[in-house]
Amino acid sequence: MSSPELLTSPEIGQTIQVGECHINYHDCGEGSPILFIHGSGPGVTAWANWHSVIPVLAQRARVIAPDMYGFGYTSCPRDMKLDSDAWVGQLLGLLDALELDSVSVVGNSFGGAIALALAHRHPARVKRLVLMGSVGVSFPLSDGLDKVWGYQPSIPAMHELMKVFAYDHSIITDELVAMRYTASTRSDVQARFAQLFPPPRQQGIQMLALDESALRAILQPTLIIHGRDDQVIPLEVSERMVRLIPHADLHVFGECGHWVQIEKAAEFMQLLSDFLCPDLNG
Repeated sequence: MSSPELLTSPEIGQTIQVGECHINYHDCGEGSPILFIHGSGPGVTAWANWHSVIPVLAQRARVIAPDMYGFGYTSCPRDMKLDSDAWVGQLLGLLDALELDSVSVVGNSFGGAIALALAHRHPARVKRLVLMGSVGVSFPLSDGLDKVWGYQPSIPAMHELMKVFAYDHSIITDELVAMRYTASTRSDVQARFAQLFPPPRQQGIQMLALDESALRAILQPTLIIHGRDDQVIPLEVSERMVRLIPHADLHVFGECGHWVQIEKAAEFMQLLSDFLCPDLNG
């Protein structure tokens, strides 16, 4: 018998088994496939990260958005080592199961690092890349990222975290804070989250980062998007990547934090559609 949560939550999509893991993912629309990879905030799911994007792009393309190992409603063995190898393997397994030879990939923050790793290790599987507030090169751990990865559940802590994510604090409502706090405390979410990026958290950045030679070898057309006032991933990370990735462009939004897809929703969607248009119409 399914629980009421599984019957009603929009964060629950379809389930597919890859090895010992059961991946919760959303698969909407038809046409050229686009894979969305969420960030690493507490309680995050693919739907929470991309719910404003999926319905729009699904009118023109096939949108696939999984909960990554260790996050959301995807389940895997408790003793499974979760690192970039595991996450890239998850995406390859998902693409193989869906019989998709290649996709365009949109990655947010942590998800951008995994998108880059996928493109570097399996270039034939990736058509185009969009990196939003993305990890990609090594950088000193920011106070904002330390707060994200070191989050301990409480309403005040979640409120402070929302202020780190957003430049415009007027969008932070009590309802939003309560919703994200509840998501961060569901079932074993916090126990899993605490294991992903333990102290010293600089090691998490090193694990996700590619070296400069790897970035120079990424030949896919790449759009890099960043909020100028991002407190989690510094703008300098994207400024370094655009100089290293051969076919990359960088778009910077002023008065915008780590939540580009929320704070600059219409502009972000336009950039995304314009960049992916060759695939969407292909």
